[in-house]
Amino acid sequence: MFLKISTFAETFYIYNKIFMNKIKSVCVYSASSTKIDPAYFEAARELGSLLGKHRIRLINGAGGIGLMNETADAVLAAGGEVTGVIPHFMVEQGWQHRGLTELIEVDSMHERKKKMADLSDAVIALPGGCGTLEELLEIITWKQLGLYLNPIVILNVKGYFDPLLIMLQHAMDENFMRPQHGNIWHEARTPEEAVELINTIPVWDGSIRKFAAI
Repeated sequence: MFLKISTFAETFYIYNKIFMNKIKSVCVYSASSTKIDPAYFEAARELGSLLGKHRIRLINGAGGIGLMNETADAVLAAGGEVTGVIPHFMVEQGWQHRGLTELIEVDSMHERKKKMADLSDAVIALPGGCGTLEELLEIITWKQLGLYLNPIVILNVKGYFDPLLIMLQHAMDENFMRPQHGNIWHEARTPEEAVELINTIPVWDGSIRKFAAI
């Protein structure tokens, strides 16, 4: 028996009622800065604690300071596991977290990003600087091209990502992107909402490439 679905929203609702993603690992992009508002650290701790409690492995850049460190420590404290991926030159500087479940050293920043994506069933972006924004925009581009098909969630703590979301909407309004590209990412306002979204956003298939071009 087939149900008559009139809107995308209804389709999405029914999908969520029937299916749940099998998220075993999530890549979290985040800041290394230590001079940021405490609210960002609190969100990182809450997210890490939720991932640990749900036994979702954290994949991150293995940094030993900032939100990367905070998220990893919270996952570990909740009984979860963390895989960090870091280039050799950062290890030489002593920038790595020294208590992770697994530390993977790679040759370059490009290899680091590819490895993090390959290991993940979803992506969550916490606030961060140029590195975080670059990682987020690259994974959005990969999903647009059908190279990464898993959920991407922007955890918009304190409205930090509002200017970026406005810019992305402006790109669609000016036809640099299709309106459908707005479904590539989803916004969450709380860590709880972010974890719920990665579990319920439908995983895409390769046919998404058909609207990659404008």
